[in-house]
Amino acid sequence: MTFHEIKEQDRAYIMHTYGRVDVALVKGKNARAWDAEGKEYIDFTSGIGVNSLGYSDPCWAAAVSAQAGEIQHLCNYYYSPQNTALAQELCQAAGMAQAFFCNSGAEANECAIKAARKYGEKRGAYKIVTLVNSFHGRTLTTLAATGQDGFHKDFLPLTEGFLYVPAGDLQAVSQLLDGSVCAVMIEGVQGEGGVVPMDEDFVQALSQLCRQRDVLLVMDEVQTGVGRTGYFYSYQGYGIVPDAATSAKGLAGGLPIGVCLVGEKLRDILQPGQQGSTFGGNPVVCAGAREVVRRVNDKDFLKGVQEKGRYLTEKLEALPQVDFVRGRGLMLGIKLKSGDAHDVLVKCAEAGLLVLTAKDLVRFLPPLTITWEELDQGMERFVKVLETI
Repeated sequence: MTFHEIKEQDRAYIMHTYGRVDVALVKGKNARAWDAEGKEYIDFTSGIGVNSLGYSDPCWAAAVSAQAGEIQHLCNYYYSPQNTALAQELCQAAGMAQAFFCNSGAEANECAIKAARKYGEKRGAYKIVTLVNSFHGRTLTTLAATGQDGFHKDFLPLTEGFLYVPAGDLQAVSQLLDGSVCAVMIEGVQGEGGVVPMDEDFVQALSQLCRQRDVLLVMDEVQTGVGRTGYFYSYQGYGIVPDAATSAKGLAGGLPIGVCLVGEKLRDILQPGQQGSTFGGNPVVCAGAREVVRRVNDKDFLKGVQEKGRYLTEKLEALPQVDFVRGRGLMLGIKLKSGDAHDVLVKCAEAGLLVLTAKDLVRFLPPLTITWEELDQGMERFVKVLETI
């Protein structure tokens, strides 16, 4: 199909919920992708942080293909060795006790919210504190958890019971913990909120406050997790262990997955019939996720993510068009001194570089396996675009 045919098919048959860019990708290899017309791109998006091992990683593809040839799906009445093995490997990597598998970050956050409310049920605590500028998903409940009015206004009434405080304001959190709150949920780095890292002192003090008040701390690691910040989960970089953590995006390397991980305090908090997912724990997806976990949960691999993040940051901060850079690891937001971030995104695509935005920032989320050569080539294309602004 030509690009025009693909675009017309999209226009006719797909709900217009996305602001498309005029690119139709048909194949890729690590951080390189090619469109329907054969044009090559350097990809600094990894599918919004999903393709953690890049495009078409041979070991990942072999693991997925092998499992698809064995058994592709089974009813969750039955045990799946790919699922149980992934649960063990994830819990050990994350310092957690149990896992619930689903299909997306929003579903994982829904599970964490249900677990938190179940924990607070006996004392009548059901409210959850989240941060202003946060993003936790697009279901009605996770929209309610999201601390941005812009996401709320078209879908009222939302699920009740969510309170919002500014990031870093420990006193504001403390004042809300009046016995009605069962959990505080935060992102280690606010992704959709503008790539805003949390202050280390705030996160550590918040963890201590939650323990003192018997309030759960839930870390939303949907975008920050699985090596993205240079730690397997971002909370490990803050030196804490939460009561629950949610993960999705990069976990299965390109296949749909979500997981809610809970610590010992929440072991067996949800009983049969209180949560479920038809496709959660799918063996093909779990086979892909196990390959990701095996590769990413490695000291040298994570060190490489940190080194590449520092390298990109130094290169970006040296550019005269850049006001500031913030983020962690290979999760970076770039504020330009002039120009619209979305216009830059479009111009980058025309120049053969795929990037993202986050509010008024340009956002980079390249594959964790991106090579130094691919980093340099992508930066060369980015610099050429900035020179036209």
